[in-house]
Amino acid sequence: MEPVSELIQTTVVGSYPVPDWLRAYPTSGNLRDATIVVIRSQEMAGIDVVSDGELVRFDVNHPETNGMIDFFVAPLEGIATELTGEELAGWRSREDFAFRSQPAGVVRAPLAAGELDLVAAHKNVQDLATRPLKFTITSPYMLARTLLDLHYGDLEPLVLALADVLAGQVAAIEAAVLQVDEANLPGSPQDAELAAEGINRVLATTEGETAVHLCFGNYGGQTIQQGGYAALLPFFNALTCDHLVLEFARRDEDELAFFQEVKPEIALGIGVVDIKDNVVESADLVAGRIERAVEVLGAERVRWVHPDCGFWMLHRSIADRKMAALVEGRNLFAGKS
Repeated sequence: MEPVSELIQTTVVGSYPVPDWLRAYPTSGNLRDATIVVIRSQEMAGIDVVSDGELVRFDVNHPETNGMIDFFVAPLEGIATELTGEELAGWRSREDFAFRSQPAGVVRAPLAAGELDLVAAHKNVQDLATRPLKFTITSPYMLARTLLDLHYGDLEPLVLALADVLAGQVAAIEAAVLQVDEANLPGSPQDAELAAEGINRVLATTEGETAVHLCFGNYGGQTIQQGGYAALLPFFNALTCDHLVLEFARRDEDELAFFQEVKPEIALGIGVVDIKDNVVESADLVAGRIERAVEVLGAERVRWVHPDCGFWMLHRSIADRKMAALVEGRNLFAGKS
């Protein structure tokens, strides 16, 4: 193995299983305690760049939701979350939105930040970690694909309006890593240019490390989007970001070769832990996956290793052991153990 893996950092994609006691007693005090526990669990596992488990999105009044969409769109000016029967019928008549039974909201007027306050959300967690902390947001393209648009009249202006709102929010956030998550585009690769433009607008306003996470879906342990990475190369090459956070533990390793065609200024993060399986990987397996990625892509490109996606669908004990395996496997590859 090449003795260069000190360049490789471990991280998580974002989410972590919500502690049972927070779901049972969803109060603001318990939410803060849970956030401390989630961050500390990652630090104890040895993760280099941690997250808050995306608990900034946790709604104590609606603890059953994970907030990837609603947290961002519900507070916006111009969006209503209660639809009329006519609006719902209009949504259900559109085949391109068949992946949702109803929209996250309806756009009835120009978008503005409204009550969305990502700066405050970040401030609530930034001092709870002793290691570098990443902050994650959902891609404007993915958000747009969940909305019934009765104002802009086309997907492009809606995506860019959402991007402008998010850009204004993250400009004042000083996170170790600002990550944009996109899990809808793999099913619509023809929208690569638009999705990338929206993400680039958001990331252009921050001066820290920037990342884009793309996966093929993670709900109930299921892959939601079909297709492969080859069709998404135009998207990756249109991005302006520091590194990618990619699903690979559950993908065919032959797809690694496609990323030789991604522009060299974008570093690569490789998923080496499967979050759709309860089996905990061995350190040897994780190290082998890292070694394979480095063999194909080069040590100078593989700069991050992580799970394929967020841990929110797993039990905490499994997530914790998978994080430990991630760190142990990275260390084994590096020759540190």
